Amino acid sequence: MATTRFGTDGVRGVANVDLTPELVLALGRAIARHITATTFLVGRDTRRSGPMLQAALSAGLASEGADVVDVGVLPTPALAWLSAERDVPAVVISASHNPFADNGIKVFAAGGAKLGVEMETAIEDELERILDPTVKGPRSLEGRGVGVLSAEPGIEEAYVEHLASLLDGRRLDGLRLVVDSANGAASSMGALVYERLGAEVVAIGCDPDGTNINAGCGSTATETLASAVVEHDADLGLALDGDADRLLAVDTEGTLANGDELLALFALDLADRGQLAGNTVVVTVMTNLGFRLAMEERNIIVKETAVGDRYVLAALDKDGFALGGEQSGHIIFRRLATTGDGLLTGLVLADLVVRSGKSLVELLDGLVTRVPQVLVNVPVPNTNLLDGADAVWSAVAEEEARLGDGGRVLLRPSGTEPLVRVMVEASGDGVAEAIADRLGKLVGFELQAAAAVHG
Repeated sequence: MATTRFGTDGVRGVANVDLTPELVLALGRAIARHITATTFLVGRDTRRSGPMLQAALSAGLASEGADVVDVGVLPTPALAWLSAERDVPAVVISASHNPFADNGIKVFAAGGAKLGVEMETAIEDELERILDPTVKGPRSLEGRGVGVLSAEPGIEEAYVEHLASLLDGRRLDGLRLVVDSANGAASSMGALVYERLGAEVVAIGCDPDGTNINAGCGSTATETLASAVVEHDADLGLALDGDADRLLAVDTEGTLANGDELLALFALDLADRGQLAGNTVVVTVMTNLGFRLAMEERNIIVKETAVGDRYVLAALDKDGFALGGEQSGHIIFRRLATTGDGLLTGLVLADLVVRSGKSLVELLDGLVTRVPQVLVNVPVPNTNLLDGADAVWSAVAEEEARLGDGGRVLLRPSGTEPLVRVMVEASGDGVAEAIADRLGKLVGFELQAAAAVHG
């Protein structure tokens, strides 16, 4: 699979260019050969390319004998929940927060957890064999051996009921919310769960047209939400991403609260109620230094993983921890879900505001003193060349030596796009920006040069 592979969150690429129907059909066959199941659930977000790629994937699965249930447009975490409920694997056609022209394939094993690296590698290897015309595959199924495709609409209502049941009878009466569904998978249900529990909801970003997912709305562009919260004098604003597995929040003043701040708030709340297993919260290497310092001050242990919710989930399950997440707003409440769930995160946050009798401004006051953090995304021809870029790593070492304990530098290839992410944390006006700018330019130059040499 030369142009598109499993990254930190599934297979992604430009639809009909990188992620072609032919490739996705072959991927469906490869998935069915390695995930032995009689039935697969398949859903999608609101991108124009979604039905096309879903048809190709479903054909691939059915050609290997699997029945396929089309659940339509549905948030990724809703598919994960349904996978767990029915103990069958599920596949989501979505590129999450990416622009609408992109699309992707996310796979859940039976039980609602994303695939491990070993299984993804096996599927990729099988895909290569299917795409290689010189490799003879198994004899094609025929007649009754071919899988059946069917549709099952209406899952949204069951999922809303499930989420509403998680507050153990508590309600959100008197709370005014603005919910931005990013013109994505939660567009038809983003407001329903909160309204079901008594909240007054102003819904925005809920008019998808196939091309406006994540466009100037949702968690990647919160300015519209901030304005709406102030305009409607709302208590809280909730911003989902395109497949609704992430959430960021906006307070009454229109100020954004990112995933680090929300995670800190949830960690303290669970600890206060004796529900933070191991007194530990799991984060990734991208989590701000200020979060770590805030947790240390409050005697909460921070466990760090590589970037990607799969690694957070693995750490949670390994030691039985209850809470983990990422700065992006991908937060996992392990006792309640198998993956990050933006609607659930918003529900937990709204419940916390009501229980505490405090606004989000008050709850976050003095909680996390954020160390200035700059993230530069550097387009590169091949992210695999980063490991061998000696000049880059030498420069990183020099910057880290200058910063000492007062900051840090992190370089990593994106798992979903042809980018190298350069993250710098450092106190002082403009310090982080200057370091990130220098390193970003060096990364671009060195990897372009290396690509020219390697062809």
